[in-house]
Amino acid sequence: MSDRPVPSPRQLAYQALELGMFCHFGPNTFADQEWGEGDDDPAIFDPSDLDPDQWAKTAADAGMKYLVVTTKHHDGFCLWPTDATNYSIASSPCDVDMIELTAQACRDHGLKLGLYCSPWDRHEPCYDDAPAYDRHFAAQWTELLTRYGDVSYVWLDGAGSAGHVYDWELIIGTIREHAPEACIFSMGEPDVRWVGNEDGLAPDPCWNVVDTPAESHNDFFLSDYRDSFPHWLPAECDARIRANWFWHDHDLPSLKSLERLVHMYYNSVGRGCNLLLNVGPDARGLLPETDVDRLAELTAELRRRFGSPLGEATGPAERLEVAFDRPTPVNHAIIREDIAQGERVRRFRVMAQIRGRWEGVHVGTAIGSQRIVEFPTVVADAVAVHVDRSDDDAQLKRLHVFYC
Repeated sequence: MSDRPVPSPRQLAYQALELGMFCHFGPNTFADQEWGEGDDDPAIFDPSDLDPDQWAKTAADAGMKYLVVTTKHHDGFCLWPTDATNYSIASSPCDVDMIELTAQACRDHGLKLGLYCSPWDRHEPCYDDAPAYDRHFAAQWTELLTRYGDVSYVWLDGAGSAGHVYDWELIIGTIREHAPEACIFSMGEPDVRWVGNEDGLAPDPCWNVVDTPAESHNDFFLSDYRDSFPHWLPAECDARIRANWFWHDHDLPSLKSLERLVHMYYNSVGRGCNLLLNVGPDARGLLPETDVDRLAELTAELRRRFGSPLGEATGPAERLEVAFDRPTPVNHAIIREDIAQGERVRRFRVMAQIRGRWEGVHVGTAIGSQRIVEFPTVVADAVAVHVDRSDDDAQLKRLHVFYC
């Protein structure tokens, strides 16, 4: 038996989500900037039509399963009425609890809730006093994880923290105490790693198991965690629907094309990663209509391609085959491995039976939670996936085939 790592239940639940929406919103939205310095007047935050329900409905309509919202970016401005600082939404003209509204919207639309709270804080005076700031930051996470119901995902951004030493034992301990089933992104004691770019593109292959901390693209770990690799540490691809994370009124020309978003999907979800796609609310507090329309186009295109499989085969097995009643055009396969048993497949082949003869159409390595395989159209009597090399017995879970 292999002693390679296997996913925890919370990691399995996270990987099943596949597609999520990121919402960057805050003073930066109104100050036309990406990284505020922590000195913007709270009065600048004044959305005219704040509606997190519209965000959640848009995400759900797009087939997304989770929503991650900024509760505090690097500028330190808190979008909930925190007791830890007066630099928050409570001091702005928008005197509501935006995180409460977002949490309720996620519940109403069947989405898992994720919270982004930046470790780096350019406003908080005690940031340079590490022990004092650690207590401050842990207190903020206590508020976020005890006031708003279930939180499935904690997003810790490493930007700006170079040279700062955090008390991860305190911070991660606080998170685990209040949200033991939540996955943590990237820092401290992560369940999910950063893919290494902000383009929504995973490498090929993109393995779930990493052998060294360097492979996680992050140096911010608990010391004992650093010493216990290899880990099951799946990658998330974070990306933007426009050029920037926050909405800017001059940014419309950078809206990504449908073709670009489909390419991103193939190279993230199609390589076994989750895709977290940012759509920034505008100064009204609404997702822009152009962005919502583009998401609807993406949803329609993915449903056109993958909504009606030509056939299905299920495992567990080392070989799965879909046979047709008559010769049928086919050019895509979606393969799933039973990752609850670990990542066992090391090399696989996709084959098509054409006029009674099996011909190879694709050779690959990693499958993981999902692998989208595209190949030139063939007219086949059957399509099969076969494991050529594996650790222990391969556990193929499902094969779907398509003609797109």
